[in-house]
Amino acid sequence: MLEDDKRDFPQLLNDTFLRAARGEETEHVPVWCMRQAGRYLPEFRESRAGRDFFETCRSPEACCELTLQPLRRFPFDAAIIFSDILVIPQALGMDVQMVQGKGPTFPEPLKEPEDLQRLQAKVDVEKELGYVFRAITLTRHKIEGKVPLIGFTGAPWTLMSYMIEGGGSNTHSKAKRWLYRHPEASHMLLKMLTDVIVEYLLGQVAAGAQALQVFESHAGILGPVEFKEFSLPYLRDIARRVKDKLKEAGQDVPMIVFAKDAHYGLEDLSQSYYEVVGLDWTIDPRSARERTGGKVSLQGNMDPCALYSPKERISDIVKKMVEGFGTRGYIANLGHGLYPDMDPENVGAFVEAVHQHSKQMNKRS
Repeated sequence: MLEDDKRDFPQLLNDTFLRAARGEETEHVPVWCMRQAGRYLPEFRESRAGRDFFETCRSPEACCELTLQPLRRFPFDAAIIFSDILVIPQALGMDVQMVQGKGPTFPEPLKEPEDLQRLQAKVDVEKELGYVFRAITLTRHKIEGKVPLIGFTGAPWTLMSYMIEGGGSNTHSKAKRWLYRHPEASHMLLKMLTDVIVEYLLGQVAAGAQALQVFESHAGILGPVEFKEFSLPYLRDIARRVKDKLKEAGQDVPMIVFAKDAHYGLEDLSQSYYEVVGLDWTIDPRSARERTGGKVSLQGNMDPCALYSPKERISDIVKKMVEGFGTRGYIANLGHGLYPDMDPENVGAFVEAVHQHSKQMNKRS
């Protein structure tokens, strides 16, 4: 991407999210939602109708439009680029399809360590994933500086589990079998994924991403011992390498790690080079603050299902949550993504409640 192109980005008008990520004071608590560009929006369903999911991911124009849709409806404080974590296994040469009613499916998953030979040893990230970079650049222009744009990736263990399971799974027993039976091959695969992820995230920043989130969605399927061996070192390696590279270029982009259900890893995650630790809804806000000792900002963590409540109830739930976290070094979000059957009006009520209650709390303090 040309430097001129970058300098032409419209000026950022609302940096509340970035300041909160860095632990600075903000007028209100910033808020965004995982899967805010999603099927709960009628306009999203209309745009996506009849199009293959990954074909949509490969169209910068389509991704840009889907990323902007929620911003037209709600005063979110950040946008996240529309894409998918499984573009990385695709870049490594695996076939991934989105099957109606079933979700992501790998027709030929990895079964034994020798299958690693099927993967592309050296991935040209620009060639394989340039469509994501183009979507980010286009969106940065079209968002007109309204809010920062977040780029993201799946984490190595989560991607590995998909590549071996061949799709979603309740037990992840095929992938976990590798960890116990083939630890060396597992580390080989995790390292391979880490190298691609680092390049991918740096490419996203070069394209215009103003923050980065790493999704370790399958952390909870590991115990503390396996997490420390097969997830945490790679999460740390990603953040450290991305930060070091950006520092060389005089850049600093806040990074968020979201390891779902990894309660046991909270202390470790708060010392892993990420500015922000994302939390799922099973963690008490006050205890998360104590356990992370003020080292990081926190993001989360309302139960997405709370959005099925009447609006007044949503407001009460949000108030309690914001009081638990405090208004400094805090980004409000859900503890997971929005579900397709949620009412957009209730999402609006959530966003409004975060802004309203946090402003009032800031006035009182």
